[in-house]
Amino acid sequence: MQFSYANEVKIYNLSAGKSLPEWLTDRKKRELQKNDLDIRQRIELIQDFEMPSLSSTISVTPDGNNIYVTGSYKPRVHCYDLTNLSLKFERGLDREVIKTKVLSEDFSKLVFLEVNRYVEFHNQAGTYYCTRVPKYGFDMTYHTSLCDLFIVGASSQVYRLNLELGRFMLPFQTNSTTSNCCDMNMYHELFTCGTREGTIECWDPRSKNRVGLLSPNFKEHIKVDSKPAVTALKYQDALKFGVGTSSGHVLLYDLRSNQPLLVKDHHYGLPIKSIYFHNQEDLVLSLDAKTLRFWNQHTGKAYTAIEPGVPLTDLAVYPNSGMVFLTNEAPKIRVYFLPSIGTAPKWCSFLDSLTEELEESKIETVYDDYKFVTRNELEEIGLSHLIGSKMLRAYMHGYFMDTRLYHKAKAIIEPFAYDKYKKEKIRETIEKSRTTHVKLEKLPPINKDLAVKLMEDLEEDEKQGADAKKSEKLPNLLKDKRFSAMFHNKNFRIDRTSKEFHLISPLITKLEKDLHKKQKKKEVKDQFKPVGQEELEGKASEDESSSDDSTSEEDEVKVKKELREQHRRVEGKRKLKEKKKDKGGGGGDVKNDLTNSESKVSAEKSKPKFFELKEGDDVLPKAKKKNKKSLFERLNEENEDEAKVSRDTLSGHMEFSFTLKKDKDEELEHKKRKEHHLERKKLRRSAHDITRNFKSKPKFWMGKRVG
Repeated sequence: MQFSYANEVKIYNLSAGKSLPEWLTDRKKRELQKNDLDIRQRIELIQDFEMPSLSSTISVTPDGNNIYVTGSYKPRVHCYDLTNLSLKFERGLDREVIKTKVLSEDFSKLVFLEVNRYVEFHNQAGTYYCTRVPKYGFDMTYHTSLCDLFIVGASSQVYRLNLELGRFMLPFQTNSTTSNCCDMNMYHELFTCGTREGTIECWDPRSKNRVGLLSPNFKEHIKVDSKPAVTALKYQDALKFGVGTSSGHVLLYDLRSNQPLLVKDHHYGLPIKSIYFHNQEDLVLSLDAKTLRFWNQHTGKAYTAIEPGVPLTDLAVYPNSGMVFLTNEAPKIRVYFLPSIGTAPKWCSFLDSLTEELEESKIETVYDDYKFVTRNELEEIGLSHLIGSKMLRAYMHGYFMDTRLYHKAKAIIEPFAYDKYKKEKIRETIEKSRTTHVKLEKLPPINKDLAVKLMEDLEEDEKQGADAKKSEKLPNLLKDKRFSAMFHNKNFRIDRTSKEFHLISPLITKLEKDLHKKQKKKEVKDQFKPVGQEELEGKASEDESSSDDSTSEEDEVKVKKELREQHRRVEGKRKLKEKKKDKGGGGGDVKNDLTNSESKVSAEKSKPKFFELKEGDDVLPKAKKKNKKSLFERLNEENEDEAKVSRDTLSGHMEFSFTLKKDKDEELEHKKRKEHHLERKKLRRSAHDITRNFKSKPKFWMGKRVG
């Protein structure tokens, strides 16, 4: 049971709680009920009060002993016996049900309006008869005096099926193209239907004539662009009735007036599906797909509302009680009990006493004069022997105890605890009041490089005297609480091995180089004292140019060194392969040659060598261009023979694509094999001279020799 308090109205949700799966065995269900406290303490008002996937319609029999519920999937109908609080029977249907109507006082006779124009009649034994109407049906009602079943739908006609004669009667011809809903007034037996055009037509079944037409001007009372359709209709008594529209409004009318008595807006813009008048408290219950609203029929003041969180389909209220049933697009059928609008029905009278006990036993879970302590804290203060007594109240992972008792026990064990606490507080206040002359800015533990960059940008802005507007628009990320996790949470660490980082690596490397140069310049400036203005005249540009030239020369030297080493390796490998080809027969000679070549290569490495670059071949610009290119362009420029690795950190997989180089030994073997086949083909002789003198075998057909 779930309790809610909406607008000072107590609402008990009797369908809340865990449900056991149908596929479990009885033994497993009993074990779950023993072990799970939520399942053991739940209230299952009616046994198996649910559908496999969703429920569509619900209706209570006039005698109040049974409830019919239809749903899917597959289409079916459940009949519940309220005296036994259990399922009476279940029947499968061929089609989904649109509307259910009970024809008798008990559960014995009922009719279903189904999709695809079907009307299906049932009795105690099962399906009694099935017929079809000419047009798709939306709603139906029953006239008990004439035994006529009125069906409205996607047609201008109202179909009348007489159940006593078993045949269709002459239909009523309306002025609209479609009728959405209908209702029968049980006081003077006036049939009323609501149309798509927003009109309401009243017919007298005795004279078979239309006695009234209400075409309200909705724009005077409702702020709508177009005229809404009538989607729900319900009579309260002989004169008053309610009209629900497709725009989410409910209008109360008197038969003697064409002006509404009251207009209520649901504020959701969803069509009204059902209306019910609760006469005991003068309340109107109006249902749309999202909410069930309770409001006063005289003033329109909201009483309370129920929003289950799932789309609602139909409404049923048990007569003269506070029990409300809601079908919805979920397996469980919602059952709500409101003690303020009525007592519990006689078949579940225990609900009244249960709700009273809940109100009496209602306790607060948090106390101002109680201290929450864990088991370890109890052992520390020496009160673990009180576990199980009235001095401690178990709650979650600890206990509630009186704060006075806690402070007494704490003072006995630690008599100087208060003095220590007082000294610590004084020391904290003194440290806060102190102002240090030197403030050291500590770097955060994560993304230190980014923090350094942000600090330098702030220093540059302060030196250059940035505008006040810019400083307001661009707050400091290090001091902003919204971005504090970026420098303290490991999940926000910049991953330099990720694919996204490599895509912007050329720009980052360039920025890092610029930053490195700035740091070097700053270090050089810090090492020397500033000189006079006279000494600086005419020399600043030379210093800057010399520093730039020196950095560029250093980069060129590094690139040349790398080229020399690579060239040495390639030349050594090439010479070794040539010697292997020339001296393939002698194994020992090859080994000696290899050792000699290795010694020569090592000697060559020790000696310095110089190489000249060709004309028009500039090394440094090519390297710079390559660094500026994106990862995609660099991968496209790679050779197809080289292995390519691509990582995707977001999806968590890695791709490795490569092409194998053909071994030269295999190529030589293939070439030799081909030459051998050609040689054998030339030397081969045909056997025609030998086989031409052979006699052919005799041929027979039908027992006779033919060749």
